[in-house]
Amino acid sequence: MESIAKAVVIGAGTMGSGIAGHLANAGVPVVLLDVVPEGAEDRNVVARSAVGRLLDSSPPALMHPGKAELITIGNIEDDMAAIAEADWIAEAVVERLDVKQALYREIERHRKPGAMVSSNTSTIPLALLTEGMPVGLVRDFCITHFFNPVRYMRLLELVAGPQTRPEVTARLGEFCDLRLGKGVIPCRDTPGFLANRVGCYALQVAMVEALNHGLTIEEADAIVGRPMGIPKTGVFGLYDLIGLDLMLDVSKSLTAALPASDDFVTVAEGIPVMHDLVRAGHRGQKSGAGFYRIVGSKDDPLREAVDLQTGHYRPAERPHLEAAIAGETQGLRALVESPDKYGRYAWHFLARTLSYAASLVPEVSDDPLAIDEAMKLGYSWTQGPFEMIDTLGVGWFVERLESEGMAVPSILQRARAGSLYRAEAGCLERIDIGGTYREVERAPGVIRLSDLVRTRAPLLHNHAASLWDVGEGVACLEFHTKANALVPASMSLLHEALGLVGRDFTALVLHSEAPHFSAGVNLEFVAAAAKEGDWAGLERMLFEFQETCKAMRDAPFPVVAAPSGLALGGGYEVVLHCDAVEAHANITLGLVESLVGLIPSGGGCKEMLHRWCDGEDREAVIAGATTVFATIGMGKTASSPEEARPLRFLLDRDHSTMNRDRLLAAACARALAMAPDYAPRSAPRFIAAGGAGMDALSAVLDRLKKKGITAPHDHTVGAQLARVLCGGDRAAGEELSEDDVFALEREAFLTLAGTRETLARIDHMLAQGRPLRN
Repeated sequence: MESIAKAVVIGAGTMGSGIAGHLANAGVPVVLLDVVPEGAEDRNVVARSAVGRLLDSSPPALMHPGKAELITIGNIEDDMAAIAEADWIAEAVVERLDVKQALYREIERHRKPGAMVSSNTSTIPLALLTEGMPVGLVRDFCITHFFNPVRYMRLLELVAGPQTRPEVTARLGEFCDLRLGKGVIPCRDTPGFLANRVGCYALQVAMVEALNHGLTIEEADAIVGRPMGIPKTGVFGLYDLIGLDLMLDVSKSLTAALPASDDFVTVAEGIPVMHDLVRAGHRGQKSGAGFYRIVGSKDDPLREAVDLQTGHYRPAERPHLEAAIAGETQGLRALVESPDKYGRYAWHFLARTLSYAASLVPEVSDDPLAIDEAMKLGYSWTQGPFEMIDTLGVGWFVERLESEGMAVPSILQRARAGSLYRAEAGCLERIDIGGTYREVERAPGVIRLSDLVRTRAPLLHNHAASLWDVGEGVACLEFHTKANALVPASMSLLHEALGLVGRDFTALVLHSEAPHFSAGVNLEFVAAAAKEGDWAGLERMLFEFQETCKAMRDAPFPVVAAPSGLALGGGYEVVLHCDAVEAHANITLGLVESLVGLIPSGGGCKEMLHRWCDGEDREAVIAGATTVFATIGMGKTASSPEEARPLRFLLDRDHSTMNRDRLLAAACARALAMAPDYAPRSAPRFIAAGGAGMDALSAVLDRLKKKGITAPHDHTVGAQLARVLCGGDRAAGEELSEDDVFALEREAFLTLAGTRETLARIDHMLAQGRPLRN
């Protein structure tokens, strides 16, 4: 199908600039237009400022600063002629029907025949947007509803009208899937479409029920968060992220569009304190305060939270709730059956939210799968509403609803004796509105590891990792601890998997559908071993980690890593030893051990040295060691493949994929393509930089100290890192083996783990989630 060579985005606000930025991420030239402010000397100031925000945003909206060069700025008074060259014109202006329709008429004057036009609206029905518009425009018009931030949120809701040409939605759907990496879900023209109809209701219910049950906002966020497979921001944290004023506007829009009988209307007003905060200018993170705020200095910040009863700020707490712990360790049933007020809160939230989602079938969609996918892609839920009901047990859920006098949606009545999803003959099936089970079909080029997990048994399994047969001679290993932090059992299963794959398979892929590939070695394990003085156990863990990575590198079959999310520290060291990488476009890579007072000791120092120190020339060896020293010592990370390549975190042999759902299939294809002529890489050899190298790295530390960049313990860490990178006690020019560098890594790690300062850094990171400068 014909691709999109050039686009125009009109509206340079948060969403419009985000769409333009992500088009640039995909390599598509885009023109970004907005109004000319009255009296402005710079007629393009709005669009120019938007590009500036893209470049300064955190997390980065652009995959590389150079992507901004693909964005041409302009304004709607002088530059509408640019529309004539566009294949797609995306409108993201203010949510006013009159403004949008006036703009569409102007677009129609300039666009070329067949050029597609879409709106990013989620509040104005398509039928109203196109009312009275020229027939030609109506046939080329649809809604493309992105979620913010555009680069990172995976959902795209695609809404067609009765007159929209099928070619328009097919072409945009394919482009947004393959080039922009979106999970494209066709939606009906109903209020809020799928994700916001359920998600906004869920947020309002969570807020109202928190007040009803007497919970603090921290307690509510601890319950409606990780224990439910919902992002750790929770409810009130998410309100702050989105903006309290924006959420009030969305609530008003949905209320106006929905019948009075809809249950959303009963919770639409939210709670009084939210309105008070907005009136006081406390609109969330963008204003510096919302339900939460940070006060104090940068070096000594204090987090405060609003008291729902008084409306005043007070020091925020970190609640330790047995119900939340039960939910994380034992599942949803344990959470909602907790006898305390937190269990009751969890039940009332889930009962209302999940039954509301089920009641929307078939109004918003005939397919429960579409609603589940929308909530996972648009709100980052681990499970969709219908998957949650299956986890609780459909029969149990229905009976408890009935026991409390709550209505039971018809689709749940039909499934009460069974489930909403089931495994049948190795295939995943889902129930339809008539009660019939139909196979879950994925798009060509999509393999979901989660589908395999639900329909077959693992080849190998322990509490930290599993090995799966993904077909065509490829096995897939996934880590599955919290944040996929690596523990001895993770590497033990990987080592065992290498033997099984060597006997029965052609290739191995490392992949996870969890938010992160691996955040590194489990720091709690390291801290506990160090505090107990179990140095032999800690060294054994390091040695086995290194040997497993080496065995993976030396395996007689290709090993391809397919990471997404975070691949940091030990997680990235595993990736470093693979034959090739198929990385998600939003990957974050790096060796960040220095931030907790340690150095990479799973081969990270060794592999980065190998990538930067080529040959035996003394100056080249020192220059390479200096580069690696700066990269590891400063804990540098890359937030995209484009940023990773200059750091040599990724090499020419490594590729990337925009759509996370296509990552596993792409990695399998890479591995199978490598298999016929595969031969393992040779073990690397190294040349010691010696005393001259140590002097060069010490000079780097001195310069950083003079600039006030480093803290005292950074110099202790830096000295140990320099010793590893320069070859320990070896003289300049002397050769070292791979095992020699491994031994230096272990020695340095154990030395640092024995310091009070490193343990303080680890404890602070585990407690606060941010580095300690000591």
